[in-house]
Amino acid sequence: MKIAIIADIHGDSIALDAVLQDANSFEPDLYIFLGDYVAIGYNPSEVLNRINRIDNAIFVRGNTDRYVVTGEGPPPTIEDATKNPSLISKLNECTASFSWTRGFVSATGWFDWLAKLPVEHQTMLPNGSNVLSVHASPGCDDGIGIGPYTTDLELKELLRDCKADIVCVGHCHAPFARKVGSILVVNPGSVGNPLAPDLRASYAVLEASNSGCSVTHRRVEYKHEAVIDAVRQISHPSAEFIISHQLGQKSIDSAIKASGARK
Repeated sequence: MKIAIIADIHGDSIALDAVLQDANSFEPDLYIFLGDYVAIGYNPSEVLNRINRIDNAIFVRGNTDRYVVTGEGPPPTIEDATKNPSLISKLNECTASFSWTRGFVSATGWFDWLAKLPVEHQTMLPNGSNVLSVHASPGCDDGIGIGPYTTDLELKELLRDCKADIVCVGHCHAPFARKVGSILVVNPGSVGNPLAPDLRASYAVLEASNSGCSVTHRRVEYKHEAVIDAVRQISHPSAEFIISHQLGQKSIDSAIKASGARK
């Protein structure tokens, strides 16, 4: 059985098209989508149109999907900005960005679909493996998440009550696969907002058989200039933030620092 694992599209239909074309060549039996579909991107509804055309697919929500639905947002909070006025511009940008996306998905009829996404999903594979799909870590769509910076000790604690053989996570935008004890953890990386030095869209292919499981991380080229042009044409509230990813100005180190994780 072949499974395409896809995460963190972030409203980038150009990158998504490249990934789906590459994945389709493997003829996956199942697609697992791990959240962060629409926010911080220029074309949220078209992303949802594309992935909902796939029949054999599982969807869970990401933290930014929840922000769009509930009106919550990432740091800084109003309290943070009150204590530190230098954060006001960042707070204003975040608020404007998620409000823009909320309006977009509402106007195009996708709000209810986004609101009904589960935080996690369990799937039993034909070989008997139980797969848990979740955005950040078991039971959670937010926080530090799981990536290359996660130590074995931290990973064991995050998986302590996890009743699964395979755990698929996104969130940190960094491809990652590690087995701790009997549990295989897979992070496919990000489709839409890549981290330097490798700016190709990233996803993973899981192959499961009676003899075991294997993971291959795939990297796919796409036209970053086209994404930048699309972002500028619509005057997206987070244009410079999105463009910084496309230009390779965001790295795993900056993502780790932003999340508060330790290397």
